[in-house]
Parts: sequence; C-alpha cells; structure tokens
Amino acid sequence: MSFQLPDLPYSHDALAPHGMSAETLEYHHDLHHNAYVTNGNKAIEGTKWDGKSLEEIIKGTYDANAVAQNGIFNNISQLWNHNQFWEMMSPGESKMPGELEKALNDSFGSVDKFKEEFSAAGAGQFGSGWAWLVKKPDGSLAVTKTENGVNPVCFDQTALLGCDVWEHSYYIDFRNKRPAYLENFLNKLVNWENVASRM
Repeated sequence: MSFQLPDLPYSHDALAPHGMSAETLEYHHDLHHNAYVTNGNKAIEGTKWDGKSLEEIIKGTYDANAVAQNGIFNNISQLWNHNQFWEMMSPGESKMPGELEKALNDSFGSVDKFKEEFSAAGAGQFGSGWAWLVKKPDGSLAVTKTENGVNPVCFDQTALLGCDVWEHSYYIDFRNKRPAYLENFLNKLVNWENVASRM
C-alpha cells in the first residue's frame, strides 16, 4: 500500500491572515510535501520497507553515524514531518490548555522562556532542518533541533510541536528573516490544543 498526500486540515488561504500565505501552502504542501510522498513511495517499492508504517521505516533507515542520510529515510521522514506540521497549526485563535501551560512552566520556567528557547533552536539550526518541542522517553520535555529531515521518531521521542525551518517554508512570506518567521509561528499559527493532545 502506498502512502498518500493528506489534505490540508484547512483551506490554502486560511493561514494568510496569520502570516502564512496561500502561495506558501501551494508550494509547500502541494509541491514539496507531495514530492516526498511520490519519491518515498518509489524508494520503498519492492524493498523490505514496502507495507511498513512511516515510523517503522524511519527507525529502520536512520543512521546516526551518517553525514548524509539515504534516500528512503530522507523522503519518508520528511513525509512524516509534514503530516505533523499541518496539524500543528490552526487558522483560528488557539488558547493554550492549562495542562500544557503548566508543563511548559515546570520545564522551562515560563511559556515565554520556552518560546525563546524554541526560537533560538530554529534560528540556530545551520542550513535546513526543524525545531521541536519533544517529550522524552522519561516523560520530561525538551527543545531540540534536527538537521534536514531527522525527527524525534529517530530518538524514541514524542513530537509535541515542530517547526520547519527549510527555506521553502518561510522564504515567500519572510524572505531571509527566519527569526521573524519563528516568532510569527509561535505567536499566531500554533494549534496549542493539538500540541497538548500529543502529551
């Protein structure tokens, strides 16, 4: 069974009032995400990974010692990353649930401190990659960053929030201002109910 490109959970122009244009979603979802689906399906066809879940393929093909990951991992992990990314954003106002606010306060000192740390991780990721809020296997929360398509699945962590800092995610709307994109993401786009549901 091949993987499919999921529909966006909102219209292409739904995030535009909050800083992410329809043009960005047309390129990012319809072209980039779709390419990961297409290339990922081609890469696993006829291999032992055909018919496995995204998570099984990611864990089975990730090489912690490799400078560059293999084609199967790159496409399948980016497919997974983007499946999560669209769900982590919302066109409507999203109030942070109390349980999540408490967890962030306990882990980082305050919600603002968490946002500072998350933004710093995303801005400091050299080249392409992702910034994450994760729950570790021991239950603690942490902010991490990963290169290219590497994600929390590789480390047995639960992804609570992820922000794509590949240039195609922000260049149309923010040009080279990645910190401004991250600030906008945290303050105007995050679906905090979705984040809390992942805990």
